[in-house]
Amino acid sequence: MVCCNRRCGLIAGAVIGAAVAILGGILIPVGNNVIQGTVEKEAVIEPGTTAYDNWVAAGAKVYRQFWFFDLKNPLEVLQYGAIPVVVERGPYTYWTRYLPKENITFHPNHTASFLLPFGAIFEPSMSVGSEEDKITTLNLAVAGAYSLVPKLFHGMLEKLITSSNSSLFQHRSVKELLWGYTDPMLKTLVGLFAPYNGTYDGYYNVYTGKDDISKVGRIDMWRGERTLRFWNNKYCDMINGTDASSFAPFMDKKKPIYFFSSDICRSVSASFEESKDLKGIEVYRYALQPNTLASPTVNPDNQCYCRNIEVTKNCTLAGVLDIGSCQEGRPIYISLPHFLHGSPYLRKAVLGLNPSEEHHATFMDVEPTTGFTLRFAKRIQVNMMYGPSKVITVLKKVKDYTIFPLAWLNETASVDDETADMFKKELISRIQMLDIIQKALLGIGVAVFILCLTSYCVVVRRNKTLV
Repeated sequence: MVCCNRRCGLIAGAVIGAAVAILGGILIPVGNNVIQGTVEKEAVIEPGTTAYDNWVAAGAKVYRQFWFFDLKNPLEVLQYGAIPVVVERGPYTYWTRYLPKENITFHPNHTASFLLPFGAIFEPSMSVGSEEDKITTLNLAVAGAYSLVPKLFHGMLEKLITSSNSSLFQHRSVKELLWGYTDPMLKTLVGLFAPYNGTYDGYYNVYTGKDDISKVGRIDMWRGERTLRFWNNKYCDMINGTDASSFAPFMDKKKPIYFFSSDICRSVSASFEESKDLKGIEVYRYALQPNTLASPTVNPDNQCYCRNIEVTKNCTLAGVLDIGSCQEGRPIYISLPHFLHGSPYLRKAVLGLNPSEEHHATFMDVEPTTGFTLRFAKRIQVNMMYGPSKVITVLKKVKDYTIFPLAWLNETASVDDETADMFKKELISRIQMLDIIQKALLGIGVAVFILCLTSYCVVVRRNKTLV
């Protein structure tokens, strides 16, 4: 009777162990579905969701740090055609993106439109000097007029330059160069980002993800258009991806991510590089690839971005993007800082540049489950071009076209400690706890099943021996 009870107990234990193991196994797909459903619900852009609260507000503090290229030998360049020598000065830091989205409107096709207001507040504690610091740099008006005026009218431009006592280079404050000054030659406001405060980016129209979570945050229209009108090419004029503040949840690191940047007037892609730990949260680091600004001879997809045959050496020059067509006629060339990934010619034409992947590459750290970007650094250099002229006095000694670096910016933000703790508590810890429970049930169930089954076999064998 005792042996029977023992065998029955071991059988019951094995059954219970198997049941617990099966329960743990069942909880894995069930738990994953619960997690997926919860994340997808909270990732939709609509009032009441976590995504909406982060999307509508200014969120983490975004800073724009500026480094200027101070020209050390302007007289030698003018008088003898010497190669410009520059020294980097900065950072001069501004708090930007502190204003929430405006005119938010939800539409029946599961999209939402909004305006993104621009604003910049100087942060002295994060800067090397004041906004009144003076920089010797290229004369924006002279270089701009040179790029826009055909050679046939260089005589008229020469008269404008001499009558206004202008030159190829100028000495201006940081504040003037960034946000604008009245130019003596053009009699209008001139500046790298003028006007800025009080202006807007957009309208944007983005998918809310309500009907298809894979489309959440993806740009449907910008300024009322589904394609750009800058490049006269179907491929280059595509608006792809999001604005990079977030992506669809449950990211696959094998696939690139796409985003549109109005700063550079085009869409780009980024690829997974490595996993990082950000305040206890695992994030995927995505970075722009070196071929993003490659010459069309290396990356044929970039052929439609080549606009000036002379300046780009018959489209063989890598590392710069002429965005004049989307800058209201301002002849601006965009590159990575210090011409990172650019042709060696660019750094030979202007001395003092030292590109570095660590300091000058653009990256985003994205939490893969939610698709939220928790840290990023967008690094862009603003350049203008000047070249030789037989008529314009200040350009007579210039030997070749020169893309001159004016300043580079690092727009950066990172999740703060409070938000990171909330993120870990509300999402990461719950996912981890569910995973622990699933594995514990499965492990304990299997262990009990094996132990009871083994013990049962031993008891049965022992009883047969005694008989």
